[in-house]
Amino acid sequence: MTIVEIGLPKRLVELTLDGEPVRVLEGATILDACTAQGKSIPTLCYGDTLKPANACRVCMVEVEGSRTLVPSCSRKVEPGMVVKTDSERTNHSRKLVLELLGSATDLSTTPHVDEWMSACGADPSRFGPPAPPSADRDDRHPGEHEEPDGQTAATVRQPTKVDNPLYVRDLSKCILCYKCVDACGDQWQNTFAISVAGRGFDSRISTEFSAPLPESACVYCGNCIEVCPTGALSFKREHDKREDGTWDEEAQTRTTTICTFCGVGCNLTLHVQDNEIVKVTSPHESTVTHGNLCIKGRFGWQHVQNR
Repeated sequence: MTIVEIGLPKRLVELTLDGEPVRVLEGATILDACTAQGKSIPTLCYGDTLKPANACRVCMVEVEGSRTLVPSCSRKVEPGMVVKTDSERTNHSRKLVLELLGSATDLSTTPHVDEWMSACGADPSRFGPPAPPSADRDDRHPGEHEEPDGQTAATVRQPTKVDNPLYVRDLSKCILCYKCVDACGDQWQNTFAISVAGRGFDSRISTEFSAPLPESACVYCGNCIEVCPTGALSFKREHDKREDGTWDEEAQTRTTTICTFCGVGCNLTLHVQDNEIVKVTSPHESTVTHGNLCIKGRFGWQHVQNR
């Protein structure tokens, strides 16, 4: 006889959210509660298919009784909790974080960031003009810190890495959210082709010994591109079209279909512009892929449009 364990149903937890009583399921996060109430909380390192990394700090909220602000993406709700998402303290914190990110990285392809900056009055330019790009970030060793000139804002700007025909790494846009490392590592792909190198401001996402992607353990699944929130990782076709000014997401159609390369049945979403497939993603809610694909599903579509 087989014994089947039946878990207890989840209870409803009542809390106060910006002065209003809210009831959500036990185990939900503050971010879940905000989303259910239609409240928009900025997030960058949060991914709906990944464990919270608590790295970007833009989703911080104020919880009554807590000494510090807490990350809404990972903090679970508790009975009687009193949460403020739009207080002077949270807005000041969000403003400073966005200013520091905006002064050090290129956020030009980060969705919604201009709205967030405007909402909290962030002004990254107050730290000064950006410093010139550096070509030796991959060669730096821990402890080799350069003395700032005091006139420019230190940045992570560096030449774009185009070393393969499938995707491009523009690490000038990298905010070190760790989502690509998690997707490549033990949370999904288990390839461990990339990790964080360096320390402090010299930290960067890198392959082993800074090797080019074709010489690394990368299997080109593209799952790192899927979770990148800033465009630091992008399809080669998308990068080329952005460079020549022809990339237009509003003109693109999206069609979800089934991959035909094998029998697994992965869901593909084809992004088409001017009758050309420009990139392929996968629905995060798919029970087969959860947003992940292999190299064939992600990049093996050129034969469809060969003329």
